[in-house]
Amino acid sequence: MTISVLTWNLWWRFGPWEDRQPAILATIRSLDADVICLQEVWFADGTSSAELIAEDIGFHVVGAHRLVIDGVGFGNAVLARWPITESAVLDLPCFEGHDEQRVVVRATVDGPDGPLQVFSTHLDWRYDRSATRQAQVRALCEFVADTRPRTHPPIVCGDFNAEPASDEIRMMTGEAAVPVDGLVFFDSFRVAGSGVGDTWSERNPFAAAEFEQERRIDYVFVGWRRSDGTGSTVSSRVVGDEPVDGVWPSDHFGVLAELRRPPA
Repeated sequence: MTISVLTWNLWWRFGPWEDRQPAILATIRSLDADVICLQEVWFADGTSSAELIAEDIGFHVVGAHRLVIDGVGFGNAVLARWPITESAVLDLPCFEGHDEQRVVVRATVDGPDGPLQVFSTHLDWRYDRSATRQAQVRALCEFVADTRPRTHPPIVCGDFNAEPASDEIRMMTGEAAVPVDGLVFFDSFRVAGSGVGDTWSERNPFAAAEFEQERRIDYVFVGWRRSDGTGSTVSSRVVGDEPVDGVWPSDHFGVLAELRRPPA
């Protein structure tokens, strides 16, 4: 009895994006997740990459962006097997002159055991901007805390551009001072993953071309599990880590987590 949650950065329209789209779709179909959080979604011509995926697999979808590059939006989305009954968008903070117009998309999903509150986000990418990401984590956590009531632990997914030992991730997991008293998250891969779990890997030629260090920067976070185990992580693994018909879907690998549902 689990709910499967996928997070994945789709690399916008960078690289051979039209060739990559079928590989992205084939990978998502094969994973058959119940809830999908996407980052670097493109928005153009009245649609988006997330909407096209949702239409193909028969899912509900909500997405948002603030940043526009050459007339094409750059943002996040939540897709779900079940209806999305409510949504909201939060603009994340930045420091003067460094505005990447990052957002959090919140969706309330009418899941089989009651409402699921799901958040998809993408933090500042620069190595030297941990302070910005920490400010963004504070805003994110306040956004989650303000979204009440809830019966299921909140699910927060995204590309945090930060490794597990960073201050910003430690703020999420309670290993550093939490932004909101009583709100702490489990890192699904740390709980139930195997191996190093790098989502930015030199195995991926698109990532290798950037000459950056390998690291784990994409996460499925889940709030404190209920006393009956609801929301606890059963398994977590890296996905989207192989080419499809010779085409790598994205420069990032994704993460798929299985979360425990309430006992029958």
